[in-house]
Amino acid sequence: MALPTPNLDDRRFQQLVDEAKRYVQQRAPEWTDHNVSDPGVTLIETFAHMVDQLIYRLNRVPEKNYLAFLDLLGVALFPPAAARADVTFWLSAAQPETVLLPSGTEVATARSETGDAVVFGTTEDLPIVPCELKALVTISAAGEQANRTKDLDLGKDVPCFQAEPAVGDAMLFGLTNAVPRCVIALRLDSQVEGIGVDPRQPPLMWESWDGMRWTECAVFDDSTGGLNRPGEVLVHVPAGHAASAVAGVQAGWLRCRVIAPAEGQPFYSESPTVRVAEAFTVGGITAVEHAETLTDVPLGESAGVAGQRFRLDRAPVLTDGEPPVVQVSAGEGWQDWQVVEHFGESGPADRHVTLDATNGEFGFPPAVRAPDGTLHLHGAVPPKGAQLRVPKYRTGGGRAGNVARGTISVLRSSVPYVSSVENREAATGGVDGETVSEAKVRAPHQLRVQERAVTAGDYEQIARQAAPAAARIRCLPAADEPGAARVLVVPDAVADTGDQLRFEQLIPSEQLLSTIAARLDERRLLGTRLIVEPPFFQGITVVARMSTAESDLNRVQRDALAALHRYLNPLRGGADGTGWPFGRPVQLGEVFAVLQQVDGAELIDEVRLFPADPITGQRGSPVERVELAEHALAFSHQHQVVVRSTGTSAAPR
Repeated sequence: MALPTPNLDDRRFQQLVDEAKRYVQQRAPEWTDHNVSDPGVTLIETFAHMVDQLIYRLNRVPEKNYLAFLDLLGVALFPPAAARADVTFWLSAAQPETVLLPSGTEVATARSETGDAVVFGTTEDLPIVPCELKALVTISAAGEQANRTKDLDLGKDVPCFQAEPAVGDAMLFGLTNAVPRCVIALRLDSQVEGIGVDPRQPPLMWESWDGMRWTECAVFDDSTGGLNRPGEVLVHVPAGHAASAVAGVQAGWLRCRVIAPAEGQPFYSESPTVRVAEAFTVGGITAVEHAETLTDVPLGESAGVAGQRFRLDRAPVLTDGEPPVVQVSAGEGWQDWQVVEHFGESGPADRHVTLDATNGEFGFPPAVRAPDGTLHLHGAVPPKGAQLRVPKYRTGGGRAGNVARGTISVLRSSVPYVSSVENREAATGGVDGETVSEAKVRAPHQLRVQERAVTAGDYEQIARQAAPAAARIRCLPAADEPGAARVLVVPDAVADTGDQLRFEQLIPSEQLLSTIAARLDERRLLGTRLIVEPPFFQGITVVARMSTAESDLNRVQRDALAALHRYLNPLRGGADGTGWPFGRPVQLGEVFAVLQQVDGAELIDEVRLFPADPITGQRGSPVERVELAEHALAFSHQHQVVVRSTGTSAAPR
């Protein structure tokens, strides 16, 4: 058990007043009026209030000592982390020249009656490069190339693929410029209709060439129905898009490739054709973060002594990106002083500083007296009179930046030709700074770990310290490799509506995985192999039929679906609301009980439970229990609930 915190004086205001009145009766018995209207009682209450404040401050002494001990042990508060999101900047119209969005361009959510706008800034420059269609090339699955540019110029119907399309056939669009991170509109006029594919899920993949390989592109919208009718295809070209030569034409290439259809979906019965094709840039995509970047911030003037400390005017300092440096004036230029965790390995000439990110305080190396009386410098000391500055650092962050998709819609910076902005995915990664009470809980665990990853709990604790933005972390032994540690990471995610998460929101970014892997790699035991990856997500589909006496059937259906998404949630689901436990099976009876608790549910007529693949959408046969491996989490996937009014009948499909 934890050691009890002493209460040095537990008297309160009323107890002090009563005690003073008892002394009055002993020392001045002639004073008989002890009502609150008496001026003497007023004085007693005044002094009791002052003593109560002194006692409160006295009782804070153990807590201050506790914090002082934590400081001696090197336990510092974690700073906040900034949320990040990809934002699309839409042009008002295609422009003939490049539109440059400089780094730091501000966007925000709309201000509401209950809260202020959440402001984000771009992290790098975004050039929105114009383009036109330069060439059209078709390549069969066997590798036969044909330049169709002249046929297109003559207005002929150009077959996109072979007469009998095959998987691997492709149509290449050559653009006049490489357009990395831009959104390209391909306007196509097709004269073939009814070619057999499902226009909502055509067997096509759009890709861009980055100079070495083809990279898949995200398709924002396809009004052509898979090249089946006139329309536009909006394609997001990823970073790295580069110009190269294909069929003797130097251009930036996009490819539309035929792939195998999904199970149960039709394939092309004949090749679609294109008579008119145009390409132009309609927008660009870049990353934004819930932080503000400050540049050339002065720290002060060096006194030329060891152990100096300087504090920034604005804190905290975000450390989840490139670490800040301190510059010291040296003659006509500036010298960089790097931030280190401690001065234990710093030599007398090393230009090192430490950073308390929460308070924004930089510490310069101390001088330690040796037993023989000499002073040992754990780093260089800035000369007296030298000016200090921080050339660049970021401040802000917090959970307020984890906004849902579609909410970043306001352009705060004035950028010509940009008409609107939007985030197609929720912002993630925002974490509030650690509080003192949280640090007091963490400190015993940190002291037990001692910066070494030995047990599974050590791996989890160090991983949480490295990436506070991760929602769940679990360490398991690798089943196929003895002596290997498998660390499973689930990022935090903001549901679009209620608790309904999308599968792609639960996949951690490469940056998050690499941050955890780098921290654990420094602290793992020699010979231990480390695997950092996302868990396996087992899709769960519930099909249910229920009856209600309520008149609003839609409301009951929405509540039932919300209850299922809330319960089968890898982040906040399960019986205790802390996330579905790793490896815990999903049982039909528990799902039945969840639906019974829905407000208005009179009778649960039927419940079926299906294992499903959240990637392909394929589901298995109905079962009573879905088993989960120890590295797996349950994930809600396309639940179906049919609600009927009492006395009517309906059945799920």
